[in-house]
Amino acid sequence: MHQALYRKWRPAVFSDVVGQDHITKVLEYEASNKKLSHAYLFCGSRGTGKTTCAKILAKAANCANLKNGNPCNECASCKSIDLGTSLEVLEMDAASNTGVDYIRDIREDVIYTPSEMGTRVYIIDEVHMLSESAFNALLKTLEEPPANVIFVLATTELQKIPATIVSRCQRFDFRRIPMEQLMSRLLYIAEKEKIDLSEDGARLIARLAQGGMRDSISMLELCAADGERITDEKVRRIAGVVGRESVVRSVRAVIDKKPKILLDEVASVYKSSRDISVYLGELAQFYRDMMVQKAMNVSSASSVSKEILDVSDAELADLVQFSSMMRYSTMVYHSKLIESALLSINRGADKRITAEMTLIRMCNEAS
Repeated sequence: MHQALYRKWRPAVFSDVVGQDHITKVLEYEASNKKLSHAYLFCGSRGTGKTTCAKILAKAANCANLKNGNPCNECASCKSIDLGTSLEVLEMDAASNTGVDYIRDIREDVIYTPSEMGTRVYIIDEVHMLSESAFNALLKTLEEPPANVIFVLATTELQKIPATIVSRCQRFDFRRIPMEQLMSRLLYIAEKEKIDLSEDGARLIARLAQGGMRDSISMLELCAADGERITDEKVRRIAGVVGRESVVRSVRAVIDKKPKILLDEVASVYKSSRDISVYLGELAQFYRDMMVQKAMNVSSASSVSKEILDVSDAELADLVQFSSMMRYSTMVYHSKLIESALLSINRGADKRITAEMTLIRMCNEAS
């Protein structure tokens, strides 16, 4: 059976995890010095390595032949955890098991000594979904943890975790992976998998993934399904992205106050497989880039951090040209109109009508 690329290329040791050195170095040290905590809280956006690090941690806690804090992936414990057959490493989804009974079952199990390994590891994903009573039950276990048990709690919404839980865990914040590191990893995987991936294609996939490794690898696999070369144009088509040319035409039409061109753009998006809300989102991104360029007076793409303004010299030229033709207050007003349109669409408003009315208002002299 075919194995998805994001699973095939999931890191097996801490040193393979991309973009989270501030976390993996600490976990390596704790594992190698037998100083692992009884409870960890991994928080961050999706696809940044939370569950991956939790599984590596479970292996490191039970590995018979640790190598500088990394599991060997060869001993019986490592192999059983990798295969998902270990009875001592339990991965659970709190989104599907929110009740207190679920946590009570764990409390009853932790009192028993692990039968096949030295340490039992509970990995609770999306832990913020637990009910208040379930959190209270979990708190009791975290306050008086057995010596042979480790809890790893993972969440994408830290603000929903009670402070009493957070204070009893060793907390790690997983950062969004920088685009350059995502690109490098995608090109490496493409080379190993014999996928013809262009640098522009890798850059666009990395940009669309918004810092998530899993999303970027999944998009790579989707784009490679037909066996043909992956270019930025192909990525746009498959991902349903409108493309910068369409956005540039739209902004130019707004400046020139030509609503017909804007209505034609919306009609083109509507008739294709692309999403009008994605089109508006890209338009909002362009306005954001214009405002950043104008505020920072950026004249060269290399003079500003990629984390702030990730554009090529050609793209920057468009930003400089258009931002010089609009007042800052006008850009703010247009951005608010687009934001309002996206909120209306999220509430169920007709996408095409909302987009058309918004763009016509942006052309109005009163703006």
